[in-house]
Amino acid sequence: MIKYSIMSKISAVFGKKKPLIAFIMAGDPSLSATEKLAVELDRAGADILEIGIPFSDSVADGPVIVTAASKAIKKGVSASSVIKLTAKIRKRTLIPIIYMTSYNILNAYGLEKFVKASKKSGADGLIIPDLPPEESLALQRLAKAAGLDLIFLLAPNSSTDRIKAAAKASTGFIYLMSITGITGVRNDFSGSVSKTVSKIRKFTKKPVAVGFGISSPEHAKRAAAIADGVIVGSAIVKEAAKSLKNAAALVRRLKKAIS
Repeated sequence: MIKYSIMSKISAVFGKKKPLIAFIMAGDPSLSATEKLAVELDRAGADILEIGIPFSDSVADGPVIVTAASKAIKKGVSASSVIKLTAKIRKRTLIPIIYMTSYNILNAYGLEKFVKASKKSGADGLIIPDLPPEESLALQRLAKAAGLDLIFLLAPNSSTDRIKAAAKASTGFIYLMSITGITGVRNDFSGSVSKTVSKIRKFTKKPVAVGFGISSPEHAKRAAAIADGVIVGSAIVKEAAKSLKNAAALVRRLKKAIS
């Protein structure tokens, strides 16, 4: 296991294991249900929780997550309500929490205000898919001052310059999309991931977690054999739409597959 020098709460998890990072959409079907789901997924074996703050201008989300976000927005779920929700979750579990949302949400809330409120609520990191590392200096400074990890995304077709920039700017881990496209439940797992992970590791020792299209325990097992962590979103959101029990059962199967 690679040892990492940056020992944030998120990095500490990677230093001990190959974590399962579970994505859920805040407010789908309700904020109270999200609170229960977060606690239950922690108990089921999730190592890090990625909470989506819903936004309408999707960048790379597939139909499952877009639908979940739309439902949450229609119910009035906002950044403020998700931050308040996180404070409630934090009273019940110590699992590291990462917010995933659009830069427009941060800009409307106020960059510094959002970072400070996120940290105060108990969040540990941020993923802003539509913010490239080259344009993120202000957020990098604020996140570092607050003690929040800032995680950037890479794709199989990312240039060497973009890999270097994301590797330098990312703290906690680097998020590698297994495909060039949108998130979603798929029947197959991209075979190009291994080459991309190897390329990234030429420029950094920071952990690399793979997401996008990981839909089954078999996918998770294959991803864990290549990368330092596994991210599952659409498959969990799809099961959560059925019931909390279904989502927890999937997480248990995923965790068993990568352990």
